[in-house]
Amino acid sequence: MSVLVYASSSEGKFKKSAFEVVSYGKKVAEQLGTELVALTINASESKELEKYGATNIVAVTNDQLAVFNAKAYASVIKQVAEAKKATVVVIDSSINGLYVAPLVAVELQAGYASNVVALPSSTNPFTVKRKAFSNKGFNHTEISTDTKVIGLAKNSFGLHEDPVSAIIENFDVSISDADFGVKSTNIEKTTGKVTIADADVVVSGGRGLKGPENWGMIEELAEVLGAATACSKPVSDLGWRPHSEHVGQTGKPVASNLYIAIGISGAIQHLAGVNASKVKVVVNTDPEAPFFKAADYGVVGDAFEVVPKLIDKLKEFKAQNS
Repeated sequence: MSVLVYASSSEGKFKKSAFEVVSYGKKVAEQLGTELVALTINASESKELEKYGATNIVAVTNDQLAVFNAKAYASVIKQVAEAKKATVVVIDSSINGLYVAPLVAVELQAGYASNVVALPSSTNPFTVKRKAFSNKGFNHTEISTDTKVIGLAKNSFGLHEDPVSAIIENFDVSISDADFGVKSTNIEKTTGKVTIADADVVVSGGRGLKGPENWGMIEELAEVLGAATACSKPVSDLGWRPHSEHVGQTGKPVASNLYIAIGISGAIQHLAGVNASKVKVVVNTDPEAPFFKAADYGVVGDAFEVVPKLIDKLKEFKAQNS
């Protein structure tokens, strides 16, 4: 028996979520009194997972898997899960993770709980806490199948160092043409920026900025904070910013440690997509803007006055503490 975690990577490098699922999986394995197995696919530095408690690493290297394919990756995870007799499989809640986890559950005939935010409150029966109602509530889900698949919500458990010495096992998988029924013909990636999916801090702008020509201060604030830039749906619809930056219920979900909304009133669809962020800050001229009810901190003021002063103060703070 074992707990299997899939440590996702991009272009050979682990994402932050990989370390989080290993941290989580280690604790679940301890609860169950079994071993943790970490699966990597085409990762160049598998031993990085040692830092978070992975003593047994299964490394799959296959050129056919150079580009993510949900069905093919699900097949790989299934094969490793069966070989290692995994009773629990943990997958992150990245875009790729949300695609592959249900397929893994089908392959293993396993119960699947998505948006899990905590360690199992009970292992018999196996019960996990999950986000529900667009992050406005929680439920406790019991998984009764022999094998369980857990989709761990981003930033819900955090990174917990537990340095160990790992054994790395190369694993040969069997992949058929049927696993590649859907193929990627073109992939476009933004470069040189912090991505929304990986960012601990997100700075987002709305129509209150009045036009794309004013986005310089959003980018400058993001640069000072080491943050990703984002926008509301109307902004991307107007063509001020690329659709890849649209966050909210109908865009990319955000679960950052800090989310700063500038000139965004806070429509219910936007709030539903960013509610999982731990700390939310809003800057808006309208004191009745809905976002103020959801925010942890709010500034009623003109963004064109507030943001430049905030940037200056942050630069001053960094200079004094560097």
